Amino acid sequence: MCRKWGGGPLLAVDCKGDVSFSGEENIGLYQSSQWAERGFCKQCGSHLFYKLKQNNQYFIPVGLFEKCEDIVFDHQVFIDEKPKYYCFANETKNLTGAEVFAQFAPPE
Repeated sequence: MCRKWGGGPLLAVDCKGDVSFSGEENIGLYQSSQWAERGFCKQCGSHLFYKLKQNNQYFIPVGLFEKCEDIVFDHQVFIDEKPKYYCFANETKNLTGAEVFAQFAPPE
């Protein structure tokens, strides 16, 4: 889903719930699942965030940050669904889709 949303892997910063926005009238929301929503700019269509509803945890695309020299690429999710046409050189913690859902999706 993230590759379709952004045309490639989503490189995002886990901002927990420590997020505030100005210009909220310009933010559109898409309910992408029972447990998450995606925010986008109503003016230009830029991706703004992926948010877990249960704990208001925001994942914000790294490209939106002007200063990102201290960001560390330390894990990948849905590694079992990664296409073969790219591979990152970093050593990371890798989670399968099932592991991600077990960690973030609320119990049914």
